[in-house]
Amino acid sequence: MQRRFLNQLALAVALAVPYAAMAAKPVVEVYKTEYCGCCKHWIKHLEANGFTVKATDVESPGDYREKFGMAKKYGSCHTGKVGGYALEGHVPASEITRLLTEKPKAVGLAVPGMPMGSPGMEGERKDAYDVLLVQPNGEATVYKHYQGK
Repeated sequence: MQRRFLNQLALAVALAVPYAAMAAKPVVEVYKTEYCGCCKHWIKHLEANGFTVKATDVESPGDYREKFGMAKKYGSCHTGKVGGYALEGHVPASEITRLLTEKPKAVGLAVPGMPMGSPGMEGERKDAYDVLLVQPNGEATVYKHYQGK
């Protein structure tokens, strides 16, 4: 009887852990213009990867980039905020998850410009691009490199 109970308890815990981890992901706030299609596709990418997104249409997403401490040189078409970090551009959900797990001392992540093949910019062409970890001093290091095809 006790063994059966322990087996059932272990199964319940094993099933609950993935759901608890999914529920633990914080909301990503996204500031974008009303008509930008690639921003909408990036939001769908985040949602498909377990994030909840609160999108706000604004006149100038760059104002939020500045407010969150992200340098203009890392700019793209939308700016986000999650877990105290800024997100600039088409940052893959996997790198956001990694950022939230590792919790480095940084402003956040950026994918400058709008590289083809990045989340939200999918198509036939896939350019190589870097996800940058932007430091408080404005310098950045490559957090992850994505190969083009």
